[in-house]
Amino acid sequence: MNEPAMIQPSKTQIDIEIAIVGAGLCGLALARTLRARGQSCLLFEARTRLGGRILGVRSTGGMALDLGPTWFWPESEPHMAALVAELGLEAFPQHDSGAVLRMRDPEKDAEAFDQAIHGGAQRLGGGMAGLVQALSGSVPADTLRLGHELVALTDVGAHLELRFRNPAAAAETVIRARRVVLAVPPRVLLEGVRFTPALDPQLVEAMRATPTWMATQAKALMAYPQAFWRAAGQSGNAFVRHERAVLGEIFDACGGSDPKQDGAALGGFVAMNPEQRTQFEMGMPMLVRSQLVQLFGEAAEHGELHLHDWAGEAHTCAALDRADPASDPEYGHPALTRSWCGGRLLFGSSETAQHGGGHMEGALDAALRLQHALAPTRAPQPVSALNAHCIERFAAWADGQGAPALAAYQRTLNERLSGQAREQLTHLSVLASLAETYDAALQQLAGLPFDASGSVAQPGWSDLTAPVLLPMHGFGTRLLDAALRFNRGSCAVSNFPAEHAPEPAYVEAIQRDMYAAWRSFVLAGNAILLQKS
Repeated sequence: MNEPAMIQPSKTQIDIEIAIVGAGLCGLALARTLRARGQSCLLFEARTRLGGRILGVRSTGGMALDLGPTWFWPESEPHMAALVAELGLEAFPQHDSGAVLRMRDPEKDAEAFDQAIHGGAQRLGGGMAGLVQALSGSVPADTLRLGHELVALTDVGAHLELRFRNPAAAAETVIRARRVVLAVPPRVLLEGVRFTPALDPQLVEAMRATPTWMATQAKALMAYPQAFWRAAGQSGNAFVRHERAVLGEIFDACGGSDPKQDGAALGGFVAMNPEQRTQFEMGMPMLVRSQLVQLFGEAAEHGELHLHDWAGEAHTCAALDRADPASDPEYGHPALTRSWCGGRLLFGSSETAQHGGGHMEGALDAALRLQHALAPTRAPQPVSALNAHCIERFAAWADGQGAPALAAYQRTLNERLSGQAREQLTHLSVLASLAETYDAALQQLAGLPFDASGSVAQPGWSDLTAPVLLPMHGFGTRLLDAALRFNRGSCAVSNFPAEHAPEPAYVEAIQRDMYAAWRSFVLAGNAILLQKS
């Protein structure tokens, strides 16, 4: 008797101008912009939902819960602030008032102290899923292709050929696109996509070295009838730092400014690593409840638990992420911000952003870069020999500022220690060093004989600003990394645990202020170049 013939998946082939792979925030925002200016594109997503790592669920009472990104900072994240305003979404401040709890010993009660943790963070009414819904409403339905997993990309000359697997429909789709944007975390692409010919080794190394944000994280949300912790004078913020910790960081996750109306909840980031979470999977609900009770009392036991482990998602967490989790990742590698395959292949996702990397701000920053790269071309403005010489001189100056900036940080830190300062030592010292470097850079720009006549690309913005300031991109991040390395090896700083091994929330607060300083520097540099016109 003959074996039955294998059923072959059906196959569809389409030719398009631009293909965007990945319908997270970066891909959605880019598709929205391209369609608004009349450019043809299709947006493909491996999941059966939009949003990528933005994931919202509803409690049985209808409260919105964010199992992915939760916050944005309007003062230091202008792209997010502008998009929220443009879409008419309701934002409210993260609740931060009241006592913060810290537990270092599982056998002792938590310590209480007063400190604002989230630094002006805001959330969206209805959760971050509302942002995805509002964006997708601006993208025509015929642009979206859900359930399409990219498995191969081939350079066939004038086009790139993409092969998608659609398991639900037992179908394969082949796309030929003139330009392709891969708005997917780099490590996930390396693991799941076959590239022909093989990618450039420099690009592969950059992809391998770029950890996926949130990849090994798990998040728990517990919804309650009322915010009992607020009634007890607590903020809902807690840090647990001992070997038996289940939730390492906990926060107030109420659905709005009024918990009685908008719903009450506590949220937390799981401290256990992916292997431990797998080992204790069946007992995780009990462990989460037990720790919340230990911190907030018996009222914390009776809630509705929602738990999501991002390490279990193949479209978020690559094997390399599990093997090499990074606590302080570096994003915006230059190889990920340039184009490949003769300008036909570009990379997106928050991990490629040079500012706000890992955050939703970074996803929008990457989308803005891609939006410019895919814009209909206009005649390039030639750079004069004089301007090219000035750019080279400024780049040479900028290249030598790493060591002086770290020395300025160390000097300022020592001055603060000598002056008996005890709070925000790293924060204020990094900002002081950064301000000193930026001021010196502006003096350099003012002293160089640029000829900026005819270089105004749009009202209020010089064509020279981007190429001139390029050498300073990422300077703040490099300075902060160097400062934290110095702190870890400093005997003097070891007497200050909050500075020697800073909490992630503290590092994020520094990064937000650094980004605000960068924005001010760019605007000031642009103003100098405009004056030269």
